[in-house]
Amino acid sequence: MRRALATVVFVLLPVLLLIARQQTRTETAMAAAAKTLLSALDADQRAKISYAFDNEERQNWWFVPRNRNGLPLKEMTPAQRDAAFALLKTGLSEKGFSKAEAIRGLEPVLKAMENNSPTRDIERYFFTIFGEPGSDRWGWRYEGHHLSQNWTIVRGKAVSTTPSFFGANPAEVRDGPQKGQRALPVESDLAWKFFKSLTPEQLKVAIVATVSPTEIITSNARKAAMIDAKGLDMQSMTAPQRAMLLELIREYANSQGPELAQARLAKLAREPLDQIVFAWLGGTDPSQGHYYRIQSHNFLIEYDNTQNNANHQHTVWRDFAGDFGADLLAEHYAEYKHK
Repeated sequence: MRRALATVVFVLLPVLLLIARQQTRTETAMAAAAKTLLSALDADQRAKISYAFDNEERQNWWFVPRNRNGLPLKEMTPAQRDAAFALLKTGLSEKGFSKAEAIRGLEPVLKAMENNSPTRDIERYFFTIFGEPGSDRWGWRYEGHHLSQNWTIVRGKAVSTTPSFFGANPAEVRDGPQKGQRALPVESDLAWKFFKSLTPEQLKVAIVATVSPTEIITSNARKAAMIDAKGLDMQSMTAPQRAMLLELIREYANSQGPELAQARLAKLAREPLDQIVFAWLGGTDPSQGHYYRIQSHNFLIEYDNTQNNANHQHTVWRDFAGDFGADLLAEHYAEYKHK
């Protein structure tokens, strides 16, 4: 076990060395971009986009098509949209931004599939800012159908980048001019590659149910609860299997900007291998509904593809103690009160 753990720490050591030195670069850029966006808006738009940091709306997150609070792209000028997307690019990596745009780009596909449904709208994606950017505590959100990205910044540090949700419907476009397009291919392909590498003995442990849930289990709960820890832990995997699972975890982490992704991976590097568990529920063929999760004491990744004949993906990264910065904010408030 010590050798395996040392291998993981060695692979992620550059993350640990860089995290303290570089983390504030992103937060500084976030604050500047948020201020630029606010300055580009008129008074009515600023009233729509702005909420107090402690407002309950900050944790009112969704990934279904519905009305939301905030300022939608539909109500922005081209210049204002540019400023809004400049803010988004401070939170998401180039890869993450591309995923977000590919997901948003599926709305016209759904609109055509659903006889011009008014709920499918590529401009129905909202920006919301909580508190004053650059202040002691503030946050922001980008959200629409199949997207919910949340950031919480305290004392110049992004203490939370979760909940972080990406979804895709259809997972693969089967007809029309976008035929063959996949917004989230790696989350599926790499997981199947890893799953197919497991031995019959490992599969007996990894497969915890033969029927998959119809949705990610944590759904849009404001606080994620730890799920049953059954499954195959990394200690019970071969070195190549551990490498594949780490690559899959990195795919999720690297949707965030580089420094933010490093913060996520730094937490992973501190986890004992026997506490990082992979579980599979559902069919053993891509055409069948299936679900997997990667869970430790600190974080949870969920992937579900069961709806629409297993052509509808939901993925999420949750932090059990850190969603919306809950625990670190509690520490901050306690220290502030003490002073």
